[in-house]
Amino acid sequence: MDRALILDLRGVSYRYPGAAADALHDVSLALRAGDFHAVLGPNGSGKTTLVRVALGVVPLREGVAELLGRPAGRWSPRELARVAGVVAQREDNLFPQRVRDTVLLGRYPHLSLWGAVRPEDRAAVTRALERCDVATLADRWIWTLSGGEYQRVRVARALAQEPRLLVLDEPTASLDIRHEMELFELARGLADAEGLAVLLITHHLNLAARFADRVLLLSEGRAVAEGPPAEVLTREAAERVFEWPVTIEPFQDRPQIIPLRKRKDHA
Repeated sequence: MDRALILDLRGVSYRYPGAAADALHDVSLALRAGDFHAVLGPNGSGKTTLVRVALGVVPLREGVAELLGRPAGRWSPRELARVAGVVAQREDNLFPQRVRDTVLLGRYPHLSLWGAVRPEDRAAVTRALERCDVATLADRWIWTLSGGEYQRVRVARALAQEPRLLVLDEPTASLDIRHEMELFELARGLADAEGLAVLLITHHLNLAARFADRVLLLSEGRAVAEGPPAEVLTREAAERVFEWPVTIEPFQDRPQIIPLRKRKDHA
């Protein structure tokens, strides 16, 4: 498998205008083809800011952020969409579209100037629908979908771009346990079978520990630890970052975090 370096962040820092402190400070991450990396941390720890820096949405204060060896800020939107498929944390779809047409939007960076849809574009849409278990919804109107169904359609739209990097920012919001697991299985399978680089932002510590090759644990914009889940997700690190007592139990050689009750009389 090609192990090309897809995303390279070295000592990146960013501060929002008017803020008193950095939202991200001296954080590094390297993601190669076939890697599945998860970024973890409490609310406000810098996870989404890391995604914005990685994609060149916001300018760096310090450090290096490169996609395929090119500075992230130097990619045009169309070029970037051919390389990175992104499922953002929030999105409101106000257009009366059917599911298939929504997923077809993922093909726009591959279309000609006149926007003619080719057989290969339709084939890419069909593959994406099937991968995300939404092929049976293809003719449904977007506004009729549940939150979980709509989230899976958004992932399918990103896959229709046929990217080399898939960025998922809290993608399991509104998903039930089956589709939550299927999404993690899908991301893992895309990394393993197709060499897709996957960057996942999530609050699901235990699923991240089970599926990711490496995890980056953030707190107040700084990297607490980065490496294999068993080395990063220790009891000491989890309690310090999330400010809650936990215990760690191994499952299939991966750490699983169990939050404890603070009041013993309610244990």
